[in-house]
Amino acid sequence: MSAEKIIADWKKGNFKPIYWLEGEEPYHIDKVIEYAEHKILSESEASFNLTVFYGRDADWASVVNACRRYPMFAERQVVLLKEAQQMKDIEKLEGYIDNPLTSTVFVVSYKDKKVDARTKFAKLLKAKGEMVTTKKLYDNQLPQWANEMVESKGLSINQKALALLVDHIGNDLNRIENEIEKLAVNLGNRKTISEDDIEKYIGVSKEFNVFELQDALGKKNLPKAIRIIQYFQSNPKAAPIQLILPSLYGYFSKVYMIFGAGSNDEKMIASAIGVNPFFVKDYLVAAKNYGQQGVEKTLLLLHQYNLRSIGVHDAGTEDGDLMKELVVKMMS
Repeated sequence: MSAEKIIADWKKGNFKPIYWLEGEEPYHIDKVIEYAEHKILSESEASFNLTVFYGRDADWASVVNACRRYPMFAERQVVLLKEAQQMKDIEKLEGYIDNPLTSTVFVVSYKDKKVDARTKFAKLLKAKGEMVTTKKLYDNQLPQWANEMVESKGLSINQKALALLVDHIGNDLNRIENEIEKLAVNLGNRKTISEDDIEKYIGVSKEFNVFELQDALGKKNLPKAIRIIQYFQSNPKAAPIQLILPSLYGYFSKVYMIFGAGSNDEKMIASAIGVNPFFVKDYLVAAKNYGQQGVEKTLLLLHQYNLRSIGVHDAGTEDGDLMKELVVKMMS
């Protein structure tokens, strides 16, 4: 079952006694917990029938006792166990899970981990409760997810603005949603998000960012690449080297995949390397400019300079100087 299905069921008044939310993507877990805490019960019902525990401070006996209480002046009560991965002896909840109270909605947030599917505890959860196991989206899925979030607000976003947004924030769904909500508030009567909006309201320069650095490197435009790196030197928080290098490695890894795609069709190549068809021409230009051996050399250089950026075989060269040295070698 998905987080969306659980919330949809709750809106229809369909409740199960136990919900176990686990996995590495907190966004979906947080959405279910937030709904359970603020929407299942009315404000007056919550005064008597909402109990919230935190794993670090909770003991299993107190949680079970809370779950076994009957609701007061309401049809059901809600018991939340947040950060359950920090709770000691959590397996001792087995007795309650095996025989839960139907008037209690017990929701457990078990972030960044999963219970061992081989254990009796996991099998009991699967048999008696509803389990949601969340996974991080792959990076190439983020633009589509962000675009769908924009559309859910009744807005649209151009492809370059979408790339700027996703490249700047990375794989943080909560933050992407928050930034989209900020954009929606600031757009006024307009319905389309542009690069100017990303720059103005999120603080990402539309000229000096990792996306534009990739473009400069792909086109072997050394002056533009140096200008962007100099901007990063003057604004260290804009793009730390520890974020730039993995992004460039991912970019050139996709460029390298073009040589094995076995097709000249842009849509097929876009699908094969996992990029939006809108940007596939940029990857093809980079593949042509560097050639297969050049891309292999670039990937090796990126690995070497990543090591140097953390002090391996380097006596403390400044990040900006490392980047300038790297791009010169890449384009030579």
